[in-house]
Amino acid sequence: MSGDDNMPTHHGDNTNTTGNFDNETIQLLHERSSCRSFVDRPIPDEVMRTILEAGTHAPTGGNLQPFSIIRIDDPATKKRLVELCGDQTFIAKAPTNLLFCIDWFRLRRWAEVELAPFAATSSFHHFWISFQDTVIAAQNICTAADAMGLGSVYVGTVTECFPQLREMFELPNGVLPVVLLSLGYPTKRPSPKRKLDIDIITHNEKYRRLSDNEITEAYDKKYPSRGVEVTDERLRDLERVCLKVHGEEFAHRCLERIREKGRISISQRYFGLHYVADEMAEGSDAYLQLMRDFGFDWFDKYEPHGNQ
Repeated sequence: MSGDDNMPTHHGDNTNTTGNFDNETIQLLHERSSCRSFVDRPIPDEVMRTILEAGTHAPTGGNLQPFSIIRIDDPATKKRLVELCGDQTFIAKAPTNLLFCIDWFRLRRWAEVELAPFAATSSFHHFWISFQDTVIAAQNICTAADAMGLGSVYVGTVTECFPQLREMFELPNGVLPVVLLSLGYPTKRPSPKRKLDIDIITHNEKYRRLSDNEITEAYDKKYPSRGVEVTDERLRDLERVCLKVHGEEFAHRCLERIREKGRISISQRYFGLHYVADEMAEGSDAYLQLMRDFGFDWFDKYEPHGNQ
């Protein structure tokens, strides 16, 4: 990802959600925003229990609940997470952090105790459903936290430190971190960010391919700032990424578009300077190896033990 310290935030523009809502739940969902600033106030145990119970009541495939949540309150552990997750200092200031993990270890143990056949860590179907289940539980907790007056923010950069997390939290094979959620009472409630309109997101009966103009208008409406300032460093970085991913002709067209518009577009910024296209793609092999290290091999040909 880009190390340009002068780059404006990539989180988008604020929006105004004031208006009439059908009920408090709908209002809560509309006004939800990521909170990265917390007051120095612990979360009472009874509040935390209410929030966690909301997570355990999330829907899961077959009602198997293939996830575990590691609660992190220790200041030293939170400080270490700041170092591992890209120097996001709010992690240490949040009174509580929750690490959501896919957990097939617990279910494997259940199967072993009951003498049931088990091959879930070799099944893409099981992996995919359990990933969904884990994220759904996290969102239940996020919504419950907002309803209890807390603020929260997801931290996806746990993907950068799987081995360290495994060691820190003594994760056995079959337990894989998915996302971190920082929780606490906000210093002030942040404004929600602009989102795409529902007619862009929702397709009736079949997928509708948007025209070039529809795409441009939709994202210009979401990002009215329209782009970031052109600098020599940013142009060099973009050119390097374009050359590596799509070749010389595309790189030339990209830079010509920037010179014509007098700005780097939001899309160019996202995929060329922040979530850098070549760097993001080149990490895939390493993640497959990490899957093996964590006891998941659904991407390999399955060999039943009875056939070996």
